[in-house]
Amino acid sequence: MQKAIAEAGKAQSKDEVPIGCVIVRDGKVIARGHNLRESAQDPSAHAELIAIRKAARKLGSWRLLETTLYVTLEPCLMCMGAIILARIPTVVFGCFDPKGGAAGSLYDLSTDSRLNHSVQIVSPILENECSTLLSSFFSGLRQRKKALAKP
Repeated sequence: MQKAIAEAGKAQSKDEVPIGCVIVRDGKVIARGHNLRESAQDPSAHAELIAIRKAARKLGSWRLLETTLYVTLEPCLMCMGAIILARIPTVVFGCFDPKGGAAGSLYDLSTDSRLNHSVQIVSPILENECSTLLSSFFSGLRQRKKALAKP
């Protein structure tokens, strides 16, 4: 999770929402990603999707069997869909996302029996550190917006 937090820091340094992700296989990081939605102007440039694409290229397969995905924030519907389609067996996340989480908060796709793959969820891991990254980022963003709004 520390490596995912480091990726979140990279996102924050680019004024992106600080969410980071790493994918591990056989104890080694095979892919990393962090949010790039603002800089890429791409709604799908989530940390998880970036890492999943990199892992698939590295392994030469869209099936990411025997991997674990670590991410600082509970995955959204789009990311959980990609995780399921990639056959990732385990997801470890830092903090819950009550407004958009799809691994237990708002939705839970991880064990939906209507889908052809289930995902083991391990959470919360380093929850305070992960949630502090996000709350600090949004607090700073609100302060900057407020400062710009003053005449």
